[in-house]
Amino acid sequence: MNLHFNLIDWQASAPGLSESADWQQWAQHEAIIDAALPLAKCRQLPMMTARRLSSGSRLAVDCGLALMQRQQVDAIVFTSRHGELERNLRILTALADQQSPSPTDFAMSVHNAAVGSLTIAASAPRVATSLAAGVDSFQQGMVEVAALHGAGYQQVLLVDFDGSVPQCYQRWLAADAPRWPYAVALLLATGKQLSCTTAVADEPADSDWPQSLQFLHARLASQRQFTLRGAQLNWCWECDNV
Repeated sequence: MNLHFNLIDWQASAPGLSESADWQQWAQHEAIIDAALPLAKCRQLPMMTARRLSSGSRLAVDCGLALMQRQQVDAIVFTSRHGELERNLRILTALADQQSPSPTDFAMSVHNAAVGSLTIAASAPRVATSLAAGVDSFQQGMVEVAALHGAGYQQVLLVDFDGSVPQCYQRWLAADAPRWPYAVALLLATGKQLSCTTAVADEPADSDWPQSLQFLHARLASQRQFTLRGAQLNWCWECDNV
């Protein structure tokens, strides 16, 4: 598999990191995020919209809106490993307690709730899709972006995100898997600035650190070559330092 892109713009948010300068400084050191640091307040979302969204979706939509206000976006891809995990736990808890689920939780519990909220908040009907593919969710989102480029969409917004993982699920997470919300938004066009090939992985990924954060760290650090390990494939990137 061969993928090729130009990275036009980006936006990201995680505990203690929201400004471009913060992320640039982060990229000069080991890829560590302190979960004890606060999340930045959403700047683009109306308050009532923000209140309806779960933690990860809120960051994803806010980052997506920031890019849509700066750039032309022709189509949108959202990727999330866990989706609306917080909200679905509340629904399951209500049902277990023989209570009626919150209408908002019910309406916003589907995996494409975040990308739908973005198109509504931006008042911009766009072709949009939402994917989940385990540890490879971000990279499979890249494949979807390439397909949209092939269909004629020039600039595609890719947003990878996850929310807070409830305590009851954390025992099944790897030690380095994030429990905190984050979002990484990339605006990708056709081009040769970034190239990705795949190779069969000899062994499974040795880290559950999100691929999107690994990608952003390597790109901001101007690494010419880096590899993101997946469940069955290694995703090998080569980048022009521009």
